[in-house]
Amino acid sequence: MTIEAINALSAADFIARFGFLFEHSPWIVREAEKRRPFAHIVAMEDAMAAIVAEASHVDQLKLLRAHPELASKAAIDKTLTEASNAEQASAGLDRLSQEEFDLFHDLNRRYRDRFGFPFIICVRLTNKAGILASMETRLANSEAEEIATALGEIGKIVHLRLQDAMA
Repeated sequence: MTIEAINALSAADFIARFGFLFEHSPWIVREAEKRRPFAHIVAMEDAMAAIVAEASHVDQLKLLRAHPELASKAAIDKTLTEASNAEQASAGLDRLSQEEFDLFHDLNRRYRDRFGFPFIICVRLTNKAGILASMETRLANSEAEEIATALGEIGKIVHLRLQDAMA
């Protein structure tokens, strides 16, 4: 799909085509639609990133909280969004031993208790060991550091999802 074709989509078609980019948060794509036309795909991605950056703290937290926990029961049962299922499977999170599942569950609980939202990482750019190491390390972050880190990870996730959508 070319940028010209993207710019020519109706508002409803634009939202239908790209609403999946942000996990359960189509409000970002709805707002991005209003900022068309885009000169190129990077400008579209930049517009969406700006919307997230400009969002209120409350809305940023809603975005973070819309993400699933990694290796959760929903991931094992494959009741996540199609994109999240595929992403978690790419890192092997759908094939955990009971010991690994228990470790993820414990780290997810500790992380959520500390920050109030699920641990977010672009799983397509790492593996189980990298995810677990990041979970341990990031538990030491301040809330502000972790919000910034999690939003950065969402940016990576959206970038890869958008590349896939454009392929």
